[in-house]
Amino acid sequence: MTNMNCFNLTCALLLALPLALKATVKPHSLFTDHMVLQKGVPVPVWGEAADGEQVSVSFNGQEVSTVAKNGKWMVKLNPLPYITTPATMTIKGTNTVSISDVLVGEVWVCSGQSNMERQLGPRPPQLPITNWEQERDKANYPLIREYYVPLKYSAEKIPDVHQQWTVCSPQTAADFSAVGYFFTSELYKKLKIPVGFIFTAYGGTPAEDWTSEEALNSDPALADFSKNYDNIKYGYMPQGKKKSGLYNGMIYPILPYAVKGVAWYQGEANNELPGIYPAILSNMIRNWRTDFGQGDIPFLIVQIAPYKDMTPEIREAQLLVTKQVKNTALIVTTDCGDPKDIHPSNKRPVGERLATAAIGMVYQQPGEYAGPVYEGYEVKGHEIIVYFSHTGEGLKTKANTALKGFTIAGADKQFQPAKAVIQGNSIIVSRKGLKDPVAVRYGWANVPDVNLYNSADLPASPFRTDTGK
Repeated sequence: MTNMNCFNLTCALLLALPLALKATVKPHSLFTDHMVLQKGVPVPVWGEAADGEQVSVSFNGQEVSTVAKNGKWMVKLNPLPYITTPATMTIKGTNTVSISDVLVGEVWVCSGQSNMERQLGPRPPQLPITNWEQERDKANYPLIREYYVPLKYSAEKIPDVHQQWTVCSPQTAADFSAVGYFFTSELYKKLKIPVGFIFTAYGGTPAEDWTSEEALNSDPALADFSKNYDNIKYGYMPQGKKKSGLYNGMIYPILPYAVKGVAWYQGEANNELPGIYPAILSNMIRNWRTDFGQGDIPFLIVQIAPYKDMTPEIREAQLLVTKQVKNTALIVTTDCGDPKDIHPSNKRPVGERLATAAIGMVYQQPGEYAGPVYEGYEVKGHEIIVYFSHTGEGLKTKANTALKGFTIAGADKQFQPAKAVIQGNSIIVSRKGLKDPVAVRYGWANVPDVNLYNSADLPASPFRTDTGK
């Protein structure tokens, strides 16, 4: 190349540089091709731009503008209807960004630890997900999309993880969260609308790490716990574990995306301190609800499945949260576990029950959406009558076999196997020779052998009438 040609090229590049520097409008990576926006609520859209730059967002007949400050901008679209035909969002500043294949439907956050993180495809040495190849091959759901948040403990709040939305297909589904896939595909089948889910889960992690430091420190019930965070040692400590590290690295980056609710499958990592788990999880729920800024969004909480090292106290803690925190539901998994494997391979029932809970509690469609929930008891002579909610059209066992899993105790608190009989929406519990019973327990074991269901074939949660005694 001659000197003159080099000079001309240099001049051209220099002249173009100011234009390139001004082309700074950049949306957050949640706003990329194939995204799903939440129907029926104000929709925040945000990103980066030069200070003072005018930014406008156009979508579905709306155009909203703002001016970037401190390199950032945000607008809110008015509530949108369902959009099932791919649409385009346009974001303009000095440059123009066009986002294609945009849908509007229902958006859920799927979060927790390894049983939520586990993808549909193989993950040696874990056992394969039941029928995963058949499930993969029929995963042709172009209206279902997933946004994946990488595993990340962070000391600082991360604004963007720079990922993208993936359309569900037989070519992509193996990398989707298995529970997330089963949940959202069942939602799609029932609602026939687009479904997006944000997949943010990390194996072996406790709930407090998913909570902001501000929320931990401001809760009086957790003041000592938060203060002594560095001294609390669990049997398993994830690499890089730090206070609020997962909130910073895996929740903050998706705030305040408009979502419908949260599917939460976690608790194994808090099994060693179940007594404080209700306070920890309740605090985390308040924290997320506040920071998403969309009111009391639903939380669907998957109860820990039977496993030799998972105590009944952690299941009770999860039950207590759903009884104490509004707009929550418990997904019981007493029949979906593996006594020898903390990662049970039968994930389809978990996803299906999450969808059932959402359909009933969130979308208000008729039908029972939860398994029987213990509500109270009454001692009558030699018997204890136990009362339940969420009985549907009545309590039952599968195949009408005798009830099992109930124990009863007198004043000595020695629990022994009991006779249990269904009577309407209650259970009458007794034991031959026990004249003055005081308490009943159901499924009170690491691996409960139980069979109480309601008419919707949803299992009852383990419980004890002597909670806190």
